[in-house]
Amino acid sequence: MVFSSFVFLFVFLPVLFIVYFAVPARYREARNYVLLIFSLVFYAYGGIAFLPLMIISIVINYLFGLLVSPGLITRVRKLSLIISVVLNLGLLGYFKYAGFFIENLNSIGFSIPVPDIVLPIGISFFTFQGMSYVIDVYRGDAAPERNILHVALYISLFPQLVAGPIVRYTTVADEIHERKENIGDFSKGAIRFCFGLAKKMILANNLGTLADTVFGSSVSDLTVSLSWLGAVAYMGQIYFDFSAYSDMAIGLGHMFGFNFLENFDYPYISKSITEFWRRWHISLSTWFRDYVYIPLGGNRCSKKRQVINILVVWALTGFWHGAAWNFVFWGLYYAVILLGEKFIWKRFAENGPSLLRRIYVLTMVIVGWVFFRSDTMLYCIGMLRAMSGGAVFSDGRTEYCLRMYGWVLLISIVAAMPVKNWLSNFPDKHKSNRLLSFVQNWAPGCLALVLLAFSYMELLSSTFNPFIYFRF
Repeated sequence: MVFSSFVFLFVFLPVLFIVYFAVPARYREARNYVLLIFSLVFYAYGGIAFLPLMIISIVINYLFGLLVSPGLITRVRKLSLIISVVLNLGLLGYFKYAGFFIENLNSIGFSIPVPDIVLPIGISFFTFQGMSYVIDVYRGDAAPERNILHVALYISLFPQLVAGPIVRYTTVADEIHERKENIGDFSKGAIRFCFGLAKKMILANNLGTLADTVFGSSVSDLTVSLSWLGAVAYMGQIYFDFSAYSDMAIGLGHMFGFNFLENFDYPYISKSITEFWRRWHISLSTWFRDYVYIPLGGNRCSKKRQVINILVVWALTGFWHGAAWNFVFWGLYYAVILLGEKFIWKRFAENGPSLLRRIYVLTMVIVGWVFFRSDTMLYCIGMLRAMSGGAVFSDGRTEYCLRMYGWVLLISIVAAMPVKNWLSNFPDKHKSNRLLSFVQNWAPGCLALVLLAFSYMELLSSTFNPFIYFRF
């Protein structure tokens, strides 16, 4: 089920609100069970055949969460941790990567039938959540949960189920057991949800149409200006698409009394790629940092080992996004840049002229998204060749696209900057001004209603519009 769909907005969510808030707040467990049932229905709507897979994942992580608990025999805890990781990665590996590995084996002479495996929606996200729970219990960072339904709610909670953010159990454990919903948080969440919906319907979808037009062209038809325009459009599409889902997930969390951590922090204003990855998909980058990079040794080792650690982490980060070589190269591409910032051009990355550093980041990111968006490495190479001047500069299509989509590009530039923070902070500096205080209190809600109306009109005229990260 997609947040930006009639079924979700006008059937699923209203019915959930009615049932959930009809249960008195003092019956916390009953409200949890309502959320759990609706979350499982939400997931089953996208493919009921995969619901048993999620239930298996829940059972695995619940049982091994108990077996790695502090106080048990150390050998049992370590063995249980290893088995849980193998089982989780085994499920993810089979459904997401089996076909990829077999195809590559066949390309070097083997003859193995390629299985026709459908990728379960959100498997990368709920697998990582389950693994983080077991690992945190093993480390003593989280208490083992004795109630399997609480673990089930944590893993299947519908706002962040299929496209993140990846939520740590420690973030929501107390709220599962005891949270207090209130009108203020509900209103805050509804406003955040409306802004996220507008990002998706108005910005991401229109930018996606432009990006698809360009990336749908053959390499021989690309021009320099058109290839750059397509890459910039995709840069905007993936940011507004993914951050929109995170906004809606965080907003829905607030409505039900949960406080999920931020997943995006205006990454396109970064002055280094290191900073960019502190601002982009924060839950994933911190997951790899805490559960892969630091256990490998992190920065507490020789330079040679640090290089190996960074290459491993970013190859895995790329591979997490998809079973294709372009994703692996995308991850290694960022590994090389991050190594450069760490060991070669560190002085520029930290202290260079601000404008040049921003241009550098945007250029590197745009190029990186070409790896990410291209269907094959051959197309990626052709696109990059066109962008670097290996084609006619323009043939009129760029001007046509700018006339059609210039408005969304301009709005996107503003929306990608922390304008909201600037506007929110301005009245705080003039607290004595009653008009500004009034505007600060009421403007977000009014603007959210306006955006909701525009989003509804876009929804009426649109076809199926899944989120990009549903594929991962």
